Amino acid sequence: MSRTRLRKLVAVLAVVGAAGCADDEVSFSKEVMPILQESCLPCHKQGGDGYAASGLSVESYDNVMKGTKYGPVITPGYSFSSTLQILVEHKADSSINMPRGRPRLSQEKIELIGRWIDQGAKNN
Repeated sequence: MSRTRLRKLVAVLAVVGAAGCADDEVSFSKEVMPILQESCLPCHKQGGDGYAASGLSVESYDNVMKGTKYGPVITPGYSFSSTLQILVEHKADSSINMPRGRPRLSQEKIELIGRWIDQGAKNN
């Protein structure tokens, strides 16, 4: 096999391998909940300003899935239409993008939440 063909093969395998990593199941308890606790829980818990304004608590999986007083924030399997994803991606009005008054989530954390939602938003 020529060196050029070998390089192309290695490049293809690297891309396929990287794509496979994106399919790894995201754990709510080990990966998503820590993000919510760090970035959202200060406001979105009983007695917090975010909870008072929206009714959203991120204190547990059940609370996250319950959503706000206006409706659910997660549509399992559909991150692109889930309110939580839209807000953390800053694709809504700047007055409601999240987290408010705290540093924006890293792209890695935003993508992780999106993958969890796309995988069915499981309580795992």
